[in-house]
Amino acid sequence: MPNETYAREWIDFAYRNLLTAIRLNEVDHFTDIIVIELQQTIEKLLKALLAYENRKIPKSHFLDELASLTTMIEFDDRELSLLEKATDYYREDRYPNPRYTLPTEAETEELLDFTRTLFETTCRLTHTSKERYPL
Repeated sequence: MPNETYAREWIDFAYRNLLTAIRLNEVDHFTDIIVIELQQTIEKLLKALLAYENRKIPKSHFLDELASLTTMIEFDDRELSLLEKATDYYREDRYPNPRYTLPTEAETEELLDFTRTLFETTCRLTHTSKERYPL
């Protein structure tokens, strides 16, 4: 039996990260900070899907790993690439290193569009009213 309540708790947290990313993007804030919020949004949305399925929620920040665990969405190659990029930006930002580069505005916009779509899809799949979450 689906666990809509547990899924909604994860979606509530994801919404806060997504709304933060949207607001920061509207004021042309630092792209690295925006993509961190987007990575966190995606992570929580994937965990919402796992929660809905009554699956164990791993303590992982690797989005492609989390995506592979849910049976509710099958991601295409482009989407898997975005998940990997978001994971990399999250990991690289937390630990300074010589390879670190800021996400471009185009990359940030692409990830933002993907995340908005994933948010809407997650709400639909978990029978969560999108109207609870004005964007």
